[in-house]
Amino acid sequence: MILVSPSLLAADFAHLGAACDAMQAAGADWMHFDVMDGLFVPNLSFGLPVLSSLSAYSTLPMDVHLMIQEPHRYIEQFAKEGAHCITVHVEAESDLPGTLKAIRALGVLPAVCIKPGTPAEAAFPYLELVDMVLVMSVEPGFGGQKFMPVAIDKIAALRQECDRRGLHDMHIEVDGGITAETAPLVVAAGADVLVAGSALFRADDPAAMMAQFKALA
Repeated sequence: MILVSPSLLAADFAHLGAACDAMQAAGADWMHFDVMDGLFVPNLSFGLPVLSSLSAYSTLPMDVHLMIQEPHRYIEQFAKEGAHCITVHVEAESDLPGTLKAIRALGVLPAVCIKPGTPAEAAFPYLELVDMVLVMSVEPGFGGQKFMPVAIDKIAALRQECDRRGLHDMHIEVDGGITAETAPLVVAAGADVLVAGSALFRADDPAAMMAQFKALA
């Protein structure tokens, strides 16, 4: 089964509640919520108050991606404000095993992310600690970027390693430049969670695009 997690970075920030409603009506499974601190990535985005408001408003699970330094300092607050899943980067300054274990202890799904320049093998030590690996197919920090094909081999390597370890239920999520053209490539490689922004929010028919993504299963 393919899950679709529309990226709120591509939504109209003045109408985020309506954006959640529209994506839910179109068939979204989660909402992707990018958190940026201006340090780990050169941009700023949503924070705790926005997550609190949206999680109280929408029934869609909030797929929270922390693109921040020292994520362990904030995971309890993001869990409290409604995160369904919390993703942290292998590249962030943090005790990663401890952070992932703490996320699970809070009743939230833990996930780990790798940037385009980070090899798939960097996530291997943490596979038994997470429910999902997020592969960035663009440099994190800004929406609307072009898909980087290097992600395909990394997705395949991660799926192969998960299968080798018997982790057949592991989600592999991909974020960046996901369109009708690139989605089949990443699904064929082993991804089963698609983060899409412009392809959904700028689509003439978001429900048709969502259905096209899910039909790749």
